[in-house]
Amino acid sequence: MDLLSGFGTVLTWENLLYAAIGVTIGTLVGVLPGIGPALTIALLLPVALQLDDPTGTLIMFAGIYAGAMYGGSTTSILLNTPGESASVATSIEGYQMARNGRARSALATAAIGSFVAGTISTILLAFVAAPMARVAVTFRASDYFALAVLAMVTVTAMVGASLVRGLMSLTFGLFLGLIGIDSLTGQARFTFGVPELLDGVDIVTIIVGLFAIGETLFIALRLRDLPAHVTPLEPPGKGFAWLSRSDWSRSWRPWLRGTALGFPFGALPSGGAEIPTFVSYTLEKRRSKHPEEWGNGAIEGVAGPEAANNASFSGVLVPLLTLGIPTSATAAVMLAAFGYFDLAPGPQLFEKSPDLVWGLIASLFIGNVMLLALNLPMIRIWVKVLRIPRPLLYTGILVFATLGVYAVSGSIVDVFIAFTIGVIAVFMRRFEFPIAPVILGVILGPMMEIQFRRALLLADNDLTIFVRRPLTLVLLLLAVAALGLPHLPKLIARIKGRESTERLAFSDED
Repeated sequence: MDLLSGFGTVLTWENLLYAAIGVTIGTLVGVLPGIGPALTIALLLPVALQLDDPTGTLIMFAGIYAGAMYGGSTTSILLNTPGESASVATSIEGYQMARNGRARSALATAAIGSFVAGTISTILLAFVAAPMARVAVTFRASDYFALAVLAMVTVTAMVGASLVRGLMSLTFGLFLGLIGIDSLTGQARFTFGVPELLDGVDIVTIIVGLFAIGETLFIALRLRDLPAHVTPLEPPGKGFAWLSRSDWSRSWRPWLRGTALGFPFGALPSGGAEIPTFVSYTLEKRRSKHPEEWGNGAIEGVAGPEAANNASFSGVLVPLLTLGIPTSATAAVMLAAFGYFDLAPGPQLFEKSPDLVWGLIASLFIGNVMLLALNLPMIRIWVKVLRIPRPLLYTGILVFATLGVYAVSGSIVDVFIAFTIGVIAVFMRRFEFPIAPVILGVILGPMMEIQFRRALLLADNDLTIFVRRPLTLVLLLLAVAALGLPHLPKLIARIKGRESTERLAFSDED
């Protein structure tokens, strides 16, 4: 019944328009190398806040997220340059298929696999979300504190190549999140005598600086290194939806296996789509009956990773909607959008705003159908998008970002802060400091502080509350264990008597 009421919410012309705009923009940014969903939502956040329609806005943002997952396969297959990190595995076999004159087949198995995975994983989200929200009602302040610690530590440990760099990024995010007046003591913190900082740094300013300005400036510095040759599309061949009977036979099992991998990985605190895509690629390679094709264009190497990629998106929404915990940079930006509409994701959201939650979940089904229609018949349009002059594109993004920050705050100081954060973000990317821990620190840091103080207040300042409550203790122990998770491949190799320098990690663009 809840899901049916959600369809009643989304099947209005206004919300259908929001969904259509979201998936179209999402596909567009997924196609363009370097412009991910986090950057796009950050760019549109100042505009969306003026709409005063939380349901429509969040439906649009979810469409952007899902569309970017779809669109990333196009640039991976035709340009061998993934639009976002989760499409890296797709490019290995997809680009080889395109070079061998099978670009349409690669794009078709990616689009249809994304549709299958997106639909199944959304059904799983609908079944899992409500029970998990009921469980979350039993969480106390100490549990939420431990959960925030677990999310931040796991993402920090798993993102990038260095734990030290990740912790430094997290510290920077916590610093930004704590600027302003302390709500408990009334003391100014880290304001450096600047009156405009007494209310803290606006989350939109931080997000636009980190993603829109920082990412754009970083890409602009590397324009000469980006490939310009787009593999042409071959004439349409025989078969349904550009896939032969053999292609269908070899694709449907990887679609299902990729879905089974992507959804649970997305729901984990590390929340990445990159790990399940590579796990799917490795699994399909081991199971393949055509080992000679791997490295030369095996269709299973496109079908499985793309399904895992899109299934992980629905998984990311599980902790975001039920616990209010973002497990990726894009989810953190979406959480900020919830906050701007005075909505707090978590168990209370299902009770106070059921129409919004179930409308958002129902919109994912509608968005999947729209994305399938966008990505197969209109593929020639997306190929032409790859030929947009890059200097013009990135200049426009910077102008739009500047106007957006000024429109929200009306303060030139905020514009200056956004560009300062943007320049810092450029250097962070240049020296491989991950960005995801920064935004998680900004958003989860203040929440973690409030829950820590609340737990101590309820326990009469007894710190043992964090070890006496079993759930809190388990979550904190998991956070400690997460620090060693990246070194798991080395440990397994050592147990088996082999040498290994491999480190379990993923990019922070998801």
